[in-house]
Amino acid sequence: MPSVGLKLYSIYFKFMLKQRLQNRLQNPQADDGLSSSFGVTSRPREESIAAANPSFTDGVATKDIHIDPLTSLALRIFLPDSCHDSAFKSQSIKSRAKDIRPFDYSDPRSDPNQLLLRRNSYGSANGVTTTTPTVTVRTQNHRRNSYGCSSDDVNLKSDSGVYGGYNPGNKNCRKLPVMLQFHGGGFVSGSNASVANDLFCRRIAKACDVIVLAVGYRLAPENRYPAAFEDGLKVLHWLAKQANLAECSKSLGSKRGGGPDLRKSDVHGHIADAFGASMVEPWLAAHGDPSRCVLLGVSCGGNVANYVARKAVEAGKLLDPVKVVAQVLMYPFFIGSVPTHSEIRLANSYLYDKSMCILAWKLFLPEEQFNLDHPAANPLLPDHGPPLKQMPPTLTVVAEHDWMRDRAIAYSQELRKVNVDAPVYEYKDAVHEFATLGILLGSPQAQACAEDIAIWVKKYISLRGHEFSY
Repeated sequence: MPSVGLKLYSIYFKFMLKQRLQNRLQNPQADDGLSSSFGVTSRPREESIAAANPSFTDGVATKDIHIDPLTSLALRIFLPDSCHDSAFKSQSIKSRAKDIRPFDYSDPRSDPNQLLLRRNSYGSANGVTTTTPTVTVRTQNHRRNSYGCSSDDVNLKSDSGVYGGYNPGNKNCRKLPVMLQFHGGGFVSGSNASVANDLFCRRIAKACDVIVLAVGYRLAPENRYPAAFEDGLKVLHWLAKQANLAECSKSLGSKRGGGPDLRKSDVHGHIADAFGASMVEPWLAAHGDPSRCVLLGVSCGGNVANYVARKAVEAGKLLDPVKVVAQVLMYPFFIGSVPTHSEIRLANSYLYDKSMCILAWKLFLPEEQFNLDHPAANPLLPDHGPPLKQMPPTLTVVAEHDWMRDRAIAYSQELRKVNVDAPVYEYKDAVHEFATLGILLGSPQAQACAEDIAIWVKKYISLRGHEFSY
């Protein structure tokens, strides 16, 4: 069962969240005083925002970019220092020594023998339901690269000692897969730059060895459906555009001149706009491999990720060179008019109960479209898009004490019926957002979940095929 501390926190959390949702429902446009045409992507008065840090002081560099001049859509890029072949190897052993501590061995509650049933896995390749022992989390931390400060950081300091941020050069640039991450919050709260989401994305970037693009989509009720879904798809098209611009930059860099008809380029061959600003995102141009793109959605972000995956299937080669090779749905925010068993039994579950989530849906969906069987809410209805057999491999993460679990499992079962690799990882004694909520990020289950996701994702992003990295 969840701890007493979590139960007490859940009471406080639900009280505060219900007040905020009801206030927004009564006065939807008065939240931040901003016009709904531009929108908001965070609510700093409700949650702490982590500042971006473009250095590799903890193994991951981050920076924020605004990609759409007409909306507030923004990204936070998480670049692990494994992007340098030579720099990270000398630091990996020291960094692992600091990071390999998922359990406190002085605490009897951390005894692996007492946690052998941390999760159940459904839909494995051989069709057998398996149970993964928790002890593997401690022993398998050696399989992953955990990195410390890059030696290149020293070269990025000016004479005054002020750090100027990472600027990729032509040497030691390693291509990494790209993961689009969509945060949770019921479409009405949350942020890609919140402290909790920042810590989670850093953990995923290091565990999966990927560049994470945390998407700051527009929130409701300032921007209702389909704003968040359109923002997610817009980022995917932006990624494809960046890949093509990077190729053009290489061509310009290899030539001298080119005539006035060509767009301007700087001394490094970067395509620039009329004001001389580079249109190419340098971190992605140097280190991103969009042909290995993974979608990861947390709670309502899972709904966005699933929508983006469907649209990517429909677009096909129009998105080249971007290819969505897999998606991860972490306790997706699915609902329907006909309740499932878990929706009845766990309707008043921890942190997010069903009545509050219905309030969130009322804030997100336009009034004339409010329906629990809306395509954004219920993925089990037919005629939602391309056939399910064309969907990418889909990992679904669910929690035992989450009322949304049964519908997520049912969706995964539908994918497996048409031979899509769609396993389900169910975590014992876990609640909704157990792996991404700030108060729970340090728990063994949250760390184990990130490790499990990394093992599965690496099957589809490794250049060498099925690389489990045990």
